[in-house]
Amino acid sequence: MSVSAENAVKNIKSGDCIFIHSAAAAPQELIRKLFQRKDELRGVTIYQIHTEGIAPYADESVEAFTVKCLFVGPNIRKSIQHGHGSYIPVFLSEIPRLFRDRVLPVDVALISVSPPDEHGFCSLGPSVDVSLAAVLAAKTVIAQVNKYVPRTHGDGLIHISNINHLVKHNEPIAEVKSEELSASEVAIGRHISELVEDGATLQMGIGNIPNAVLASLNNHKDLGIHTEMFSDGILPLVEKGVITGKYKKKHQGKIVSSFVMGTRAIYDFIDDNPLVNMLSSEYVNNTRIISQNPKVTAINSAIEVDLTGQVCADSIGHRIYSGVGGQMDFIRGASLSERGKPIIALPSTTKRGESKIVLTLKPGAGVVTTRAHVHYVVTEFGAVNLYGKTLEERAKLLIGIAHPQHREQLERDWYAMTK
Repeated sequence: MSVSAENAVKNIKSGDCIFIHSAAAAPQELIRKLFQRKDELRGVTIYQIHTEGIAPYADESVEAFTVKCLFVGPNIRKSIQHGHGSYIPVFLSEIPRLFRDRVLPVDVALISVSPPDEHGFCSLGPSVDVSLAAVLAAKTVIAQVNKYVPRTHGDGLIHISNINHLVKHNEPIAEVKSEELSASEVAIGRHISELVEDGATLQMGIGNIPNAVLASLNNHKDLGIHTEMFSDGILPLVEKGVITGKYKKKHQGKIVSSFVMGTRAIYDFIDDNPLVNMLSSEYVNNTRIISQNPKVTAINSAIEVDLTGQVCADSIGHRIYSGVGGQMDFIRGASLSERGKPIIALPSTTKRGESKIVLTLKPGAGVVTTRAHVHYVVTEFGAVNLYGKTLEERAKLLIGIAHPQHREQLERDWYAMTK
């Protein structure tokens, strides 16, 4: 029996710890009704990774809620940077354990689900990721039943008997549209495509660089997908038969992911599609599982890379920008894969023209991927492999793919620091 969203969120008490469903599956109606209780509640902790849509609970003027975020998205970035919320650095693969072991206790999980099937099973749709573990650990589960949530195959099926409060409310789930590719992004995509072998298993994220890579793979053969997330960029390759998963050893022939974020086209693609397996990030991002596939080519981004190969990917200096996510899970998994290729990709400069290849990371910057884990680094000026290289050799290689305007200064700074 369904209830109104307003009545459902009355089950949330001051002092509770709440989990909000991830990415495009963030339940907008439940969030709105929760926010309306801001004057009644105190000391409510909200756990989440990246969410799309609204996040009014994170506003600095709101005292009722404190966000403890495991991956920072645009809708709460300002709040985290201004100290109204907090960031928990953790591998995406390990977040489910935090919920299960009640290191992060979940009293209430707010989720979006598809309508139940004839057997009473709802689907977590495009976001199984860490959300499944939070649902299983929660004392109370409140679900927004939404016809726009795609029904996906894999781990994310929940029987209505395991949902305490069902709220029927239909609204389109959040869409993320691709932006036009810049010349540098096209060049980065081309360089990476030259590293991708036929039969490779790909991991990529969302954004212009992954889209640029995928757009350059039309002539490849029998690629597979095992990735923490994917977006619309894979659709043309599936339609052309480039993505077949023929040579994968884990889930051969299947596209494996833990969450999906993009336009309605990708949500329609995953809806009731047995080709796609949506699984927990604890499994998808497990280094041992990743490494069993051949030629794993993991493509991850960075904010800056220093001349020894240290990668900062979650902060701009001390200001938290995103999160650790699954970068290290896949960088390590790819390095252990037979003929695997871990790749860090970034434009050579910021929008203001500052070099992203730097002598040393900014003060306060977090090292997400250590220099011992780094293999390939790619900018629009080329690709270099740092694996097995000395610090001096690394510096020379990285300066070679920095923007030409910054190379001479980087050489001088490196010489001054090491002599």
